[in-house]
Amino acid sequence: MDVELTYDMLGGRLRGIGNAAITYDRLGNRPRTLGSWTLDYDQLGSRLRVVGAVNITYSRWANLPRSVGQWSCEHSRFASRLERIGPHELRYDHLGNRVRAIGPLEIFYDRLGSRPIRVRLPGEGALPDDLLLALFLVLYWEEEREAAAARRGELLRA
Repeated sequence: MDVELTYDMLGGRLRGIGNAAITYDRLGNRPRTLGSWTLDYDQLGSRLRVVGAVNITYSRWANLPRSVGQWSCEHSRFASRLERIGPHELRYDHLGNRVRAIGPLEIFYDRLGSRPIRVRLPGEGALPDDLLLALFLVLYWEEEREAAAARRGELLRA
């Protein structure tokens, strides 16, 4: 089964994963819903804390996700990347830059390799909720990581 990832024309923001629409806040900066799930952030609005009824916890100092509901998150030795979210192992490209799979879910990127455009899951039917959640979170955290790296680069150039 193939699931398309859709983006808006102007900002390139992810607008949908299959039938699950993603809406944004008034400024268009942060996702507010994923399908029927509401997304809530911490008091400063910097970290995603809740997706639907699932709470997300982070490490105290490194701002790394530690758990998603009952799932634990595992990171590489020097915390440079997420390696597992619950039962789903993440696999990366040969350079270790792009997530290529989350458990049984394969991720395909556009021609430039800059953004995911579709995912493939063996079999037929709808994307299970646990994989939808894992996919959204991985893509969200990757985007946040890239934005933070860009901000650091801007600060170094200033």
